[in-house]
Amino acid sequence: MDAVTEQTAESAPRKRRFGVTSLAALGGEAPRASLLSRHVRVLEFVVVALAIATPIGTYLILRSADARDQLFSPAMAALLLLANLLPFVALIVLIGRRIAIHRALKSALAGGGRLHVRLVAMFTLMASVPIVLTVIAASVMFQSGVQLWGSDRAVSAFNATVDLAREGQRVVLRRWTGEARAMADDLLNKFPTLPQRSPAFQDLFLRQTYYRNLFQSVLFRVVDGKRVEVLYAYEAPEATEFAARVTGQVLNLKDDEIYTNFDAQMLWVVTPVDRARNVFLYVGTPNDVVFLRNQDVSASKVVADYQGLRARARALQLQFNALLFGVALLIVGIATWIALAVADRLVRPVDQLVTAARRIAGGDLTARVHTPQSDDEIGTLGVAFNSMTERLEEQTSALVAANAQLESRSALIEAVMSGVSAGVISIGADRRVRLMNASARELLRQAEGDPEGRELKEIVPELDALLDGQEREAVVQIGVGGEARTLAVKITTDEAGKVLTFDDITQQLLDQRRAAWSDVARRIAHEIKNPLTPIQLAAERLQRRYGKQIEGGAGVFAQLTETIVRQVGDLRRMVDEFSSFARMPKPLFRQESLFDIARQALFLHEVAHPAIRFELKAPDNVPPLVCDRRQIGQALTNVVKNAVEAIEARGEGEALPQGEVVMTMEADDPRRIQVIVEDNGIGLPVERDRIVEPYMTTRSRGTGLGLAIVKKIVEEHFGTIAFADRPGGGTIVTICFDAEQLAPLAARDSQPEDEPRPAALTRTGSKK
Repeated sequence: MDAVTEQTAESAPRKRRFGVTSLAALGGEAPRASLLSRHVRVLEFVVVALAIATPIGTYLILRSADARDQLFSPAMAALLLLANLLPFVALIVLIGRRIAIHRALKSALAGGGRLHVRLVAMFTLMASVPIVLTVIAASVMFQSGVQLWGSDRAVSAFNATVDLAREGQRVVLRRWTGEARAMADDLLNKFPTLPQRSPAFQDLFLRQTYYRNLFQSVLFRVVDGKRVEVLYAYEAPEATEFAARVTGQVLNLKDDEIYTNFDAQMLWVVTPVDRARNVFLYVGTPNDVVFLRNQDVSASKVVADYQGLRARARALQLQFNALLFGVALLIVGIATWIALAVADRLVRPVDQLVTAARRIAGGDLTARVHTPQSDDEIGTLGVAFNSMTERLEEQTSALVAANAQLESRSALIEAVMSGVSAGVISIGADRRVRLMNASARELLRQAEGDPEGRELKEIVPELDALLDGQEREAVVQIGVGGEARTLAVKITTDEAGKVLTFDDITQQLLDQRRAAWSDVARRIAHEIKNPLTPIQLAAERLQRRYGKQIEGGAGVFAQLTETIVRQVGDLRRMVDEFSSFARMPKPLFRQESLFDIARQALFLHEVAHPAIRFELKAPDNVPPLVCDRRQIGQALTNVVKNAVEAIEARGEGEALPQGEVVMTMEADDPRRIQVIVEDNGIGLPVERDRIVEPYMTTRSRGTGLGLAIVKKIVEEHFGTIAFADRPGGGTIVTICFDAEQLAPLAARDSQPEDEPRPAALTRTGSKK
């Protein structure tokens, strides 16, 4: 007991550590979990509120008048970044937690596992803390650099650099302008005493050029204020180029003025030597021209770049912080996604184990778990679990094999019983139903309930009565659903009770009787019809020849002959009905209006019986029916005639309602057309199952062939006829035609009709 207690105490914290135990099972932890859940919901609300509020506050700070044109300090920029970053990082962590909880609810652990949440929290925290610290450090370093760029020291350094570049340019220009001015002064001192174009002056000119390290030197004079005349020259430029350099404002220089200019190849200086005589000195040198140009361009570019950088310093500050913000959120989001994937992978073996355990609990012993190749605790648990399920499967296989023979035998019996058309009922010793096949259920109308276990006398008392006798075969008449059925029953005995097999021979007996009566009708019609005509003719001749000769008994003689003629007529009518029943003419199928046929049948009786109310109810969309118009009219007329006779058979009395015959046509399904005839007559006879048999009648003068002929006509038109009691008294006759089977029988060739069709009748019942 101590070992078991110790093992249980050790297993409990393991379940809590792995987070697979349902919170509902840990009663002590349920209140704490509920309290934690409420705190988390409050935290989520606060984080969402901060995630909305901090960007708005930051925007207001950035748009304020004081901070619009100045840089933020490193501390201020880092504080704003941290204030915006922390709520969104927390929001990503909480969203990851929600996703982890949702996945845990979908797992086989039924939401009891918390490993998803813990792993996601651990991974996101491990990623969030370093990235937040790194982002803050990067922001501080960048803000410090930006602040240094805009400081006074940086401005002084840039200004000193620009001044240095420009001073260098000025030094070079001062050197060459000084050389040119000094050379002009030297030449001016010698020029008045020396004649022009003298070798001595030319030698002086060349020495001045050499000593001053000049690349080009030209002493020229301006004649008439326009034309340039070269007096002395050393490496003078081309005439056109030289004229372009010394024209214009150069010719207007005063005594102390100097003109300086340079291009990509040369620096030149022009200064007056003797302004009174319009003598000028041109000197040129290639030295430091590129340097001066590059220095000037570089100085200008540096100044422009620095000014642009200072103008964009605030925008760069905001862009860099926004970039840090986005990168931090991206890294935290990726870490959360990785945490979810890792959590799924770690929880999957536990999930598979729980799923397999539940399948085994449900009876599926083939359940196995995937065992990883690694030799860790989860792999060992999976191997042990699979070994256990294999042993359970082997043990249950033995039980299944033991029952296989019994089940196969039972299946064979059920297959045999379900395949036979006869009804089979197995009865136990207590006369309770053990088994009833589908045919028996259909014959006895037991399809809805479960007859097994019920006593046979509750279901079919007529069959239960046979068990008391010694007969093994019998013909029994039972009532099923208001209809009489005749069953041929056989009884056999087995070890557990008795087995009853029976067939419904109702239709078979009816067909046999109909065939017998058809043969009788043919013989009667043949034997009786021949002498009827001579008898009638003889009686009429006796009446004509001897009626006036007999004295004293003429009235009696006439009455006797009339009786003979009348009875012969009755016999002839009976013989005609026999012939009609025995040899029904082949129907001629055409597309006819069933509504017109029904209206004609009602009209004939409406005229003859004005005291009875006739009514025809039919929808507007009654489709035409392929049928023999004469035979269908004969059938409907006979049904209406029987209804009229049933109403007249009620007698007379004040309490009796008015007689009525209502014919209703229904065509909800275009493949089925129903004609329903209702009357409030005396109703159906007791032997209602025989009313369609030949020569079965309840009237004194009836032949019993009317409904038999009607049934035969309906069956030849692929229809059915049924009789039922009308609520409140009377009869309901339902005739149903299969229009789908009759449609292909329509005669293609136009043939003359045997009798003219009636014109449209007006005295009919209402059409509704």
